[in-house]
Amino acid sequence: MARFVLVHGAMGNATTWPASFLQALESKGHTVEVFDLPAQGKDSTPKEAVTMQAYADRTVEQLRSRPEPAVLVGHSMGGVVVTQAADDFVAAGGELAQVVYLTAFLPRNGQSLLDLAGSPEGAGDQVQANMVVAGAPPIGTFPPEAAPIALFNTTSPEMFATVPPESIESQPIIPFTNPVNITDDRPLTRRYIFALQDRAIPVALQRKMAGATAVAETVEIDSDHMVFFSKQAELVDVLDRFARS
Repeated sequence: MARFVLVHGAMGNATTWPASFLQALESKGHTVEVFDLPAQGKDSTPKEAVTMQAYADRTVEQLRSRPEPAVLVGHSMGGVVVTQAADDFVAAGGELAQVVYLTAFLPRNGQSLLDLAGSPEGAGDQVQANMVVAGAPPIGTFPPEAAPIALFNTTSPEMFATVPPESIESQPIIPFTNPVNITDDRPLTRRYIFALQDRAIPVALQRKMAGATAVAETVEIDSDHMVFFSKQAELVDVLDRFARS
């Protein structure tokens, strides 16, 4: 039995993870923890006050809430969060079972999410293409009508109908610009799950990031960005196998 700690992506919150997915992981004998990153969901932090380090600090707090080493899973922007959080946690003496990147950003030291998304391999990203940014400091919003094409392009209509409206919300942009401050290739077990039909993080960028860092194993799922909706059973099987390996 493994302890999973799941970190959601941008414009999301703890409700990003469907209950059916969490229950399926638990049915394999695992425990699963989800939480809101600062300023998202029910967290009261002002959106204007958020940084990537604040996201990482909240994740480290979650990791420290129980003694068992966790399987730390980051989805999308959550990949940047878990990269910084894992490095901070381990540097301070913490122990992780592994870090799993679920079609997620995987930066090297000094890189930010925007550095990665702005690379040639990131061309065609439908999140940046549809996000509306306004204000100072800038806040991004994502039109709900763009979600089926940009995020859920292989999700069945029946499954898409179960997506909670509150699971997509506005997003501070400043964390996207914050580079990680880590020790590259710190001894950690990292695994990467490629989503082959992802329109938010193109598969070419996924492969580039996974190839630039010490990743123990990669797995391909023929899915859109929201794998836990579109290929839920397959994802649960992959995560269960990772946890037992």
